[in-house]
Amino acid sequence: METYNQRASTSQSRRRDNFQDTALGLVSTLSFPAIVGTADMMLKSAGVYLVGYEKIGGGHCTAIVRGNIADVRLAVEAGVQTAEQFGQLVSSLVIARPFPNLDIVLPIASRLSQFSGDDYSRLSNKAIGLVETRGFPAMVGAADAMLKAADVDLAAYEKIGGGLCTAIIRGTVANVAVAVEAGMFEAERIGELNAVMVIPRPLDELEQTLPVASCWIEERQPLRLPVNIKEKEQVAEVEMVGLPDLAKLPIKIVEE
Repeated sequence: METYNQRASTSQSRRRDNFQDTALGLVSTLSFPAIVGTADMMLKSAGVYLVGYEKIGGGHCTAIVRGNIADVRLAVEAGVQTAEQFGQLVSSLVIARPFPNLDIVLPIASRLSQFSGDDYSRLSNKAIGLVETRGFPAMVGAADAMLKAADVDLAAYEKIGGGLCTAIIRGTVANVAVAVEAGMFEAERIGELNAVMVIPRPLDELEQTLPVASCWIEERQPLRLPVNIKEKEQVAEVEMVGLPDLAKLPIKIVEE
């Protein structure tokens, strides 16, 4: 009779076998906003998991997905069409049942342990806006213009080489759309605008792969100073000067 531990071991081995039997899909673009929009379409077109992005410099970014062979082929096809619409497609690839050696060496399986079921990620109630410029001053100016134009938050920024950097904002769909438009004009005024993207309802899985500023993760603690600062300073001064020992003072004898 099969014990509980044996059943659990069998279930875990089957889950590992399922992941080993999956396919690998990659789509590469020439900008970070384009790869985020491509990854969003890949996730929404098929039941695949987004492992993450690989940035190799010069603006080249690759979205990496995993899933069964049919889903990965469908997702890659949708991703290629999306990247072509942006005019940013570089290349694409589908590998059925990649060897374990690839999983160990390449960054194509780093998040597989987080996929504990087949539940589809829920949609976020906030939109994502991305404005990519060539040159850091243009990106900073675009970010400032976006924050002043609408009620949005600057989540982070991303550098992908070749002088390309992307400001990433969050907010409602309407606010993000207004902010991105203002950021585009400011980026073109200061320097060179490379790409823009607005994702109305991103999946949670997509949001988890985007960079987040440290101030959003860790809340800064206020500086706690001692209450009686002056009193401690006075004590320290007394200790430094020191008091004479009265027992050792010479006693003057007065004769009557």
